[in-house]
Amino acid sequence: MKINSLSFRLLVSGGIVLTAFFALVSFVLEQGFKESAEQALKEKLQIHIYSLISVAELTDMLELSMPDTLREPRFSNPSSGLYASISQVNNIFVWRSPSAVGMDFPVPASLEAGQSIFLKNTEGYFILHYAVIWENKEGFEQYYVFSVAEDGASVAKQVDGFRLTLRLWLLFTGILLVLIQFLVLRWSLKPVRVIVTDLEAIEAGQKLRLDGQYPSELLGLVGNLNALVSSERAHLERYRNTLADLAHSLKTPLAIIRGCIEPEKVNKGQVAEQISRMDDIVEYQLQKAAAKGRQQLTSKIDISHVVEKIIGSLKKVYWDKGISFHFEQDAGCMVYCQEGDVYEIAGNLLDNAAKWCKKTVNVSLIQLKREGDEGYSFILRIEDDGPGIPDEKIDDILLRGVRADENIQGHGIGMAVVNELIVLLGGRLTVEGNNELSGVCWQVYWP
Repeated sequence: MKINSLSFRLLVSGGIVLTAFFALVSFVLEQGFKESAEQALKEKLQIHIYSLISVAELTDMLELSMPDTLREPRFSNPSSGLYASISQVNNIFVWRSPSAVGMDFPVPASLEAGQSIFLKNTEGYFILHYAVIWENKEGFEQYYVFSVAEDGASVAKQVDGFRLTLRLWLLFTGILLVLIQFLVLRWSLKPVRVIVTDLEAIEAGQKLRLDGQYPSELLGLVGNLNALVSSERAHLERYRNTLADLAHSLKTPLAIIRGCIEPEKVNKGQVAEQISRMDDIVEYQLQKAAAKGRQQLTSKIDISHVVEKIIGSLKKVYWDKGISFHFEQDAGCMVYCQEGDVYEIAGNLLDNAAKWCKKTVNVSLIQLKREGDEGYSFILRIEDDGPGIPDEKIDDILLRGVRADENIQGHGIGMAVVNELIVLLGGRLTVEGNNELSGVCWQVYWP
């Protein structure tokens, strides 16, 4: 167990609390046992006093007489530990037991008849004084104080024995409780160790998320960790996709530049335009990679203007095919969007149409009516007279890395980028595998 671990801290804290608790319990129990032992001794001394009173006699001379032999043999043995004496006012001794020869037990002043006092003197003796009024047959009264003392060593021995036994049991109980606490902590903190193990598995690529059975108290933490892992994975995936998107976006400008330098006379204006376009693409992709989510757009873009520029560029790229582009549009096709998004969407769709068509590509921007348009303003429709796409592959081509024809060189990124951008903008992308021109028809519903 590590010193800075949570288990060690809880175990040490629990050990300190148990130690303080057992120390307090030990003190309270020792004091209770000590008081109980002293009370038992007091009652025992009280019985001895009653025994002495029962054998005492008052003579006609008003003198108290005690028998030579008492019922308790310890009174007759010197240094036996049990002593007795009888005194009058001003500590005038009337009688001492043989065991108390040479010993003095002063009586407290103003001790009234019928009262008793129990105390411990400086020599370690417990003494019980009991005052009585003795009356003879003639009615004369005499004041006496019966005192019985016992050595405190017996009480101390009992207390010491109890203290030793108590501390041994408390030590054993404390060790047992610490062991139980350690086992309880190991069991209680097991879900935390499971989470750590699962996180290590995620780090090693063996798991994708925390999916174990965790206590309800940790579900919030698990949810936050899963959200963090998913967010980091999404960020990494976005960065990877952005690099792929950047590479794919630069393909068309590079192809245009290549087409501009193939004729005998280099079109410097077109080359400069495409270089500027490439710079814009790099800037756009960098901004998209750093974006945290949807941004508030404040400017409108004329899609027809962007589509015309793209068609003009593609005519130069595919000049050898002699493609016939037909562009029809309705007025007012404006959308809140970044220009880079429009280039990305329309550019990929038109480039695919030009790549796969035989001779014809039809492009149209159709304004939608307000009734039943489901929140869309217009449709960008692009169709070609190419071989088309089999129905079973239509859904797959929107996935990254999937191409309609695996024999044709490409990366399978363009249509995935288009679909992601359209969904991000709140639009919708549909595709028909075969249209009037026998090729593919793409329809982009703009919000």
